[in-house]
Amino acid sequence: MGTVVHAANKEANGSVPTNKNVTVVFVLGGPGSGKGTQCANIVQHFGYTHLSAGDLLRAEKQSGSENGTMIHNMIKEGKIVPSEVTIKLLQRAMQESGNDKFLIDGFPRNEENRAAFESVTGIEPGFVLFFDCSEEEMENRLLNRNQGREDDNIETIRKRFKVYMESSLPVIEYYNSKGKVRKIDAAKPIEEVFEAVKAIFTPIN
Repeated sequence: MGTVVHAANKEANGSVPTNKNVTVVFVLGGPGSGKGTQCANIVQHFGYTHLSAGDLLRAEKQSGSENGTMIHNMIKEGKIVPSEVTIKLLQRAMQESGNDKFLIDGFPRNEENRAAFESVTGIEPGFVLFFDCSEEEMENRLLNRNQGREDDNIETIRKRFKVYMESSLPVIEYYNSKGKVRKIDAAKPIEEVFEAVKAIFTPIN
């Protein structure tokens, strides 16, 4: 990987060379919480680079690289791709972007991801943007949005939501204990949600 990125808010203990002050914001929210729309707004207004863990894994899988083949096989067998693999893809994308402000979307998906990200990169997120939305609201959105998509029936949606809640809640609780969670009421209309997002991002830009 070559260079090591290191966050400004991590104590510099001298063991890791700091060559770039990086701001990372984790973006968490259930399926249908409107994360994607708001990430696009943040990129446009505040100059962040938006990195989706899922998109990076899909792109690598299609690239035909050795890593891509391994990812493809793991997904095919229903296994979870190891944290380190996803983190290396995120690190590479961060370095290639030339930016120093990142929205990382859909990661960490669980507590193990979170711990691995901090230990591998030496970066603690500035904060976690949590799009809080009721299961009922997300169900309605997904059913309305994806008419005709066979994988978006009510059982599948509920299963996705349950998995999301079980795995993400410990991550949110961990960062909440550090005062790093910025909770957004994602059930409101898009414009109102973005007003709340702007209020969070404006002081730090």
